[in-house]
Amino acid sequence: METEVEAKFLRIDHNAVRAKLKKLGARCEQPMRLMKRKNYDFPDSRLEKGRSWVRVRDEGDRLTLSYKQLNHRSLHGTKEVSLEINDFTAADSFLQAIGLVVVSFQETRRESWLLENVQIELDEWPWIRPFLEVEGPNESAVRTAIDHLRLNLDNALYGSVEVAYQAEYDVSESEIDHWQEITFKPIPQWLEAKRRKG
Repeated sequence: METEVEAKFLRIDHNAVRAKLKKLGARCEQPMRLMKRKNYDFPDSRLEKGRSWVRVRDEGDRLTLSYKQLNHRSLHGTKEVSLEINDFTAADSFLQAIGLVVVSFQETRRESWLLENVQIELDEWPWIRPFLEVEGPNESAVRTAIDHLRLNLDNALYGSVEVAYQAEYDVSESEIDHWQEITFKPIPQWLEAKRRKG
C-alpha cells in the first residue's frame, strides 16, 4: 500500500488560494466539479473496526476504486491502494455481490491544482466551510508547498474528512462515519443543533 502524505487546512478562502497559486505558477488541472462517492464495509463492520473502508469515487474526470486505512492522524497516517475503473455502477454492483454493503453516499466539490509535484485540492463538502488539501510524493515537497502558500503546518489536520466536520459540529468520528448521506441539500436540523459556537 502507498502512504498518503497530505495535510488539511480548514476554513480556507479558496479565492485567496487561487490567487496565490496563480502567482506561484501552479496549473489548474481540473476546475471545480461535482464528485460523488460510495463507501463500503462488510455487514459485521470489520473494516471500520480496523479504521479502513472501501470507496468508489467519481472524480469528474476519472473513476477510482480504493481501499483506505487510517493508521493514525499524522502527515503519513493514511495508507491507500487505488485503481482506475470505468463504470461506477458496475463497481458498486461488484462490491455488493462479494458481500460488502454501502455505508454512505457522499457528494463533494473539488478543484485540483498542481504546484510543482504537489496536488493542491480546493474542497467543498456539504454543511462545512471550504478547506484545502495539500498532497505530495514526500514530506519535503508537502512542507515546501505549504510554505509557498503561507500556511502554518501547526494548523494542519490529518486523515479523512471527519476532522473537518468535528471542527464545526459537536459530533464523534463514529457518528460521522454512520451518516448514510452527505449531499448538497439543506443542513439537517439535528446537525445544525450541534454546531459549535465561534
